[in-house]
Parts: sequence; structure tokens; C-alpha cells
Amino acid sequence: MNEANPTTAHGPIDVRRITQLLPHRFPFLLIDRVLSWEPGKRLTAIKNVTFNEPFFQGHFPGHPVMPGVLVIEALAQASGALVQLSASDDPNQPALFYLVKIDKARFSRVVVPGDQLVLEVEQKRTLRRMGLFVGQAKVDNEVVAEAELLCAERREG
Repeated sequence: MNEANPTTAHGPIDVRRITQLLPHRFPFLLIDRVLSWEPGKRLTAIKNVTFNEPFFQGHFPGHPVMPGVLVIEALAQASGALVQLSASDDPNQPALFYLVKIDKARFSRVVVPGDQLVLEVEQKRTLRRMGLFVGQAKVDNEVVAEAELLCAERREG
């Protein structure tokens, strides 16, 4: 992923502001902080993985591993935060974006309690109320998961 240009990047954003951007709540909000973002281009966020996560009770007893699908969901939430932050000055702010397709998902290593996921997403293009994002999740600067995510806008009502 490309590094953000410090002259155009914004950040950080705490969890209180994140809950204004995303509909997710405990136990499904998977972003703790946005570190930086560049409107319509990229966003970097973190998820602190703790032993207290509810999914560790059953995945797996005695050997806790964060489910890969939740790592991908964290990347999707980071993409949603980027969409909302990019449109925050637009009076016609978009409705929710739903994850509709995952391509090229790869997992390089397990994520365990005590890890800090660094979520990097980049918006590749927007077409007819759909956004294509490329995301990487890293722990200690090592890629642990990556995927292409297609999200579609849905207006309620």
C-alpha cells in the first residue's frame, strides 16, 4: 500500500467519532482508531485484539485465533469509514455501504490476543454507487491478510 501524503492526510479519529460514521456496535465494531485518511483515496486504522473478544471463547478453546472473516470485516469497516469521511462535507452524504464481494483474499498468519491489527485500505475506483477497495491487515509491519472488497451503496427508505 502507498504511504499517505502528509500534506493531504487527516487524522486521528477516536472510537466516539467512528461510531458516528459506522452503524456497528459492540461486539461487532472492529475499528478502535483511525490513524490517518486521505479523502477518496486511503485510510489507516487500528484494531487492538484482546483476549476479552467474545469470539475467542469458541475459536479455539486453549488456542485463541481471530477468525479470518473478522479480519476481512475489519478491512470492510475501514473502507466504510473512508467512504463516510470522504463524504462528510457533502450535504448528500451517502447511505450505508454493504460488502457485496470479496476477491483475492489471502491469509499469511494467525492473529492472536495481544496483536494490534493495522488496517490499510485504498479506494481503487467508484462506479455507479459501488466502490472497489484494496485492503491489507498487518501485525508488526507484517501482512497477515489482504483482499479486494467491493461495497455497494444502499439508500434506506
